Amino acid sequence: MGYKYPSVHAFLNRSILDNTLGDILWPVLIVLLAIFFRNYLSRFIASLGYRLIRRWTPGMEKTDFVSLLLKPLGVFLTFLIFVAAIDHLNYPPAWNFKINFLGTDTASVWRCLKLIVLTCFFFWVILRLVDFGTLVYSQRAGRMQPSADHQIIFFLRDFVKVIIGIIGFIVVMRFLVGREWTSKMIGALGIGAAALALAAKETIENLIGSFIILLDKPFRMGDYIKVSGITGVVEKVGLRSTRIRSDNKTYVTLPNRQVVDSTLEDITMMTQRRAVLHLELEVSTPADAVLGLLGDIQGVLSADQEVIDNFTLNFNDISRSAYAIQIIYYTQITEWQAFNNLKQRINLRIIQSMESRGIKLALGMGVTL
Repeated sequence: MGYKYPSVHAFLNRSILDNTLGDILWPVLIVLLAIFFRNYLSRFIASLGYRLIRRWTPGMEKTDFVSLLLKPLGVFLTFLIFVAAIDHLNYPPAWNFKINFLGTDTASVWRCLKLIVLTCFFFWVILRLVDFGTLVYSQRAGRMQPSADHQIIFFLRDFVKVIIGIIGFIVVMRFLVGREWTSKMIGALGIGAAALALAAKETIENLIGSFIILLDKPFRMGDYIKVSGITGVVEKVGLRSTRIRSDNKTYVTLPNRQVVDSTLEDITMMTQRRAVLHLELEVSTPADAVLGLLGDIQGVLSADQEVIDNFTLNFNDISRSAYAIQIIYYTQITEWQAFNNLKQRINLRIIQSMESRGIKLALGMGVTL
């Protein structure tokens, strides 16, 4: 008599951990298929979602929506399928023991963990939808406002994310400690709000400062500003601080309260730049040469198209050591390098005029910019 192999039915009916082998293999197979096809499945669901909202998102690409949701949706669906697949399995009584300090058992802890993980993944998807909404609104605002002043959009995005995070935390706490204890915790937070406000005084001031910045709009993202002795480009206005890329290319973080309370200079909003030049000539310079130099400088300033007409030019002081000439002119050039090029051009022409008339600067004196 040969050895008889057990039938497939008998093999699948073998008991393992209070479950048949068939009951265990099917969930394993389903989960493996979910892991293998999760990108396709999440991409398909995201595409369906895009079809539902595309009428309200003109100009938005489908790839932007899908790329934002692909990873969190894939993880969420995989874990959801995993939970659904193993939900019908029997929890082994041998694994179910009391946890005295928690006042529960391992089976309850396992159920609680499943709900917590599902909740976290669900809120992850919600946060990505908030990012997509921000992207849609910023593109609409960009078509309506070429200035691209969208800092309030990104501020509201961060604010909404904080609110969603708080809601998610409360939901998770409800699973952990129950509805009664969660209600008590929320009540305790209400009672301790005054103490919390005192402890977080600076944080609240910074939060109020962020609202002031966004409503009053003393500057925009991308503006070149000077505040608290720091000069640089504004890169972000957050809930607590303003981030500036300084002239040294360092990333400076200033509390919003300090930005609001300090004197702030928005250099980007400058309409004109002023150039000031003081010439101190030798006292031996003849009067005719001084008058000739004044005429030459006036001609240089009048001929240059970048110089605004209302410039100031005068022979304003006489001392034992020097004759002083003051030159003040304005230009609509606000870009720093172009402004320096203009000053260089005018200064060279003044030097050429002085050389042609034999005029020299006073010893120990010279040119003051």
